[in-house]
Amino acid sequence: MAKILIVDDAQFMRLRCARLLSEQGYEVAEAQNGREAVEVYQQAHPDAVLMDITMPEMDGLAALRQIKQLDPNARVAMLTALGQQGIVLEAVKAGARDFIVKPFEAERVLSAVKRILG
Repeated sequence: MAKILIVDDAQFMRLRCARLLSEQGYEVAEAQNGREAVEVYQQAHPDAVLMDITMPEMDGLAALRQIKQLDPNARVAMLTALGQQGIVLEAVKAGARDFIVKPFEAERVLSAVKRILG
């Protein structure tokens, strides 16, 4: 089964997402900020990334750009709060394949993962 990297500075969001994906048979890796996401991406070579936009140290947009430089074929979906539409457009231009609005529905996360893996 595919390996998914979950990137969010909120531990409860990572745990919630990890539990949901693990229950569906996915292998899960985690990072708590954008800088760590780039490092974990290079080490773990995940099949897809679910990444928060607003994080300390390095935000999701900067991490997305670095990951896409490392791997132009990287499959990334952004996790976003309501009201961040402008940033979402930037993320799509930078190569994000989808976005999920928080608080998210389990079914929305699973459909996004399937779409970006497909």
